[in-house]
Amino acid sequence: MIKNITNGHSLFDDMSCGQIALNKSEIKYESYFAAEIDKKTISVTMDNFPNTIQLGDVTNIDCSKLPDIQLLIGGSPCQSFSLAGLKKGMITTENVEVTDLNTYLKLKKDGFEFKGQSYLFWEYIRLLTELKPKYFLLENVMMAPKWKKIITETLGVEPIQINSALFSIQNRKRLYWTNIPFDKNIIDSEKYFYNEYSKIYDESVVLKGKGLNKIERPRSRVYSIDSEKLPTLLKDQEKKSTDSIIIKHGEIYRYPTREEAEKMQNVPIGYTKKAKYNVAMGMLGNGWTVGAISHIFRN
Repeated sequence: MIKNITNGHSLFDDMSCGQIALNKSEIKYESYFAAEIDKKTISVTMDNFPNTIQLGDVTNIDCSKLPDIQLLIGGSPCQSFSLAGLKKGMITTENVEVTDLNTYLKLKKDGFEFKGQSYLFWEYIRLLTELKPKYFLLENVMMAPKWKKIITETLGVEPIQINSALFSIQNRKRLYWTNIPFDKNIIDSEKYFYNEYSKIYDESVVLKGKGLNKIERPRSRVYSIDSEKLPTLLKDQEKKSTDSIIIKHGEIYRYPTREEAEKMQNVPIGYTKKAKYNVAMGMLGNGWTVGAISHIFRN
């Protein structure tokens, strides 16, 4: 069990769900370094954790300038891995597959451009190799066996599949690679949407007029306030009209409230208040389920 660390480092930190999990697990730490480039997510992190040390672009991090790091965590971009996404894995724009760190470092040095962002997994491996932390944790989506095998062999540990439904009101299956020993027999927290949905909501989340057409689209995800769980909150849910989560609440149809989305990811209510609704939904969809990470941390 992790009791305390001197320095933690989060790559692709987003809005710092890892830091929420550390605090929820009552793990004390002196410094928390974050690699993130999105200004809006950084603003939310700094609003909640003003002592966070922001390092910017992960590709530019010089490990020789960092102190001893005991914990390295990250959820490298998943869009090119996701079975619902590009499924191209880690490749250059010229379709050269990147299957090991040395190949990546050479391609990077030679100025090759990469397709998507999932290749940034190799930046995680670069820092893991150079920093040599005592503990590490990598999270990612369900993916094709080929890329899952490459990640597994590179990290030297088998991934554990955890469904966020064990901790929240959301079904969200994710893979976790870690050398932190933790109990794999997870007790269901028995959190259900029908107990946690928002009784009060703003009119801005209500579907009206042409917006109601989304209900009939092939990939619409319509759930009622009587549902046990909501589906996976996506980063682009407000951009992809067919993938939006829609809730039937009495006689109306609406999007999830900010509070419901925060509950889906076990984020403290009001944590994303600094961001506009659509921006907050994207952050939450791109984030971690805090309960799952906290379970791993607290053993």
